[in-house]
Amino acid sequence: MPELKDIATQIRRDIVRMVHAVQSGHPGGSLGCTDFLTALYFKAMDHKPEKFNMDATNEDAFFLSNGHISPVFYSALARSGYFPIEELSTFRKIDSRLQGHPTTHEHLPGIRIASGSLGQGMSVALGVALSKKLNKDSHLVYSLHGDGELNEGQIWEAAMFAAHHKVDNLISTIDWNGQQIDGPTDKVMSLGDLEAKFKAFGWNVLHMNGNDMDDVVAVLEKAKSLTGKGQPICILMKTAMGKGVDFMEGSHEWHGIAPNDEQLAKALAQLPETMGDY
Repeated sequence: MPELKDIATQIRRDIVRMVHAVQSGHPGGSLGCTDFLTALYFKAMDHKPEKFNMDATNEDAFFLSNGHISPVFYSALARSGYFPIEELSTFRKIDSRLQGHPTTHEHLPGIRIASGSLGQGMSVALGVALSKKLNKDSHLVYSLHGDGELNEGQIWEAAMFAAHHKVDNLISTIDWNGQQIDGPTDKVMSLGDLEAKFKAFGWNVLHMNGNDMDDVVAVLEKAKSLTGKGQPICILMKTAMGKGVDFMEGSHEWHGIAPNDEQLAKALAQLPETMGDY
C-alpha cells in the first residue's frame, strides 16, 4: 500500500503541474479519482503497457467515460509504462497526443476510444465485454463514469442492456463526488438512491471509499470475485473532488479551473515528489 500511495501522490503532482502549465484542464475530478486509477493500473488490472493493442486481446481493458479527467488518465498511463513520462509536458499543447479529452487519431497507447461526450463509455465497454465473451477471452472490462454523467439517458439504456444480457465481465465505477460543472448534483438534478436504482436495473452493487487506497484495492478485488455470476458489477465510489489539495477539496469550482502560480506552489507543497517529475 505505501508504494501505491506514493504513486498516487506523484500522479496528483503531475495533474496540477499539467493543468497549470497550459492554464487549462480539469483538476478537480482528476485529483478525486487518482487513488482509483492508481489501484487499477498498478494493482487490479491484467494489462500490457509495453504491448498495447486496440483490441485488448487476452488482457483487461479500461474505458474512461468522463473524458474531461484526462490528466489523471494520462499520468496513470505514462507512469505505468504506456508512453514516455516526459510526454506529459505536452498536455493540451498544439500537435500533442495528449488532447484535453482523449482521442484515438493521435494513436496514443492506452487510449481505445475518444471520450468526453458524456454518457457513451458504458455502451462502448459493454460492446467490448460482449466481444470478449464471444472470443472466449476471460479477461475483464472496466469503465469509469462521473455522477453528473448519470444525467445522460444513454447510461440507463446501457445499464438495462447489461443486466438483460448478463454482461458479468463488466465492472463499472461511478465517481460519486456529489459535484458537477454547475454545482452540487443534489441541486442540479438529484441522483436519488443510486444503489436502489442500479439494483433495480439488475446490477450487483458495491460501495467504495475512493480516497482510501486500502478500501479501493479491497473493493476492486471483491468486484473481480463477483464477475462471472450473471450480473454486471457497479461500484459506487465516494470521492472528494480535488482530493489531496486542501483548497480544492469538495468544491465544484475546481471542476475545470487551473491553479495560478501561487496556488500551484501551495498544491505542490502538499504533494511531495515520490517518483520524479517529468
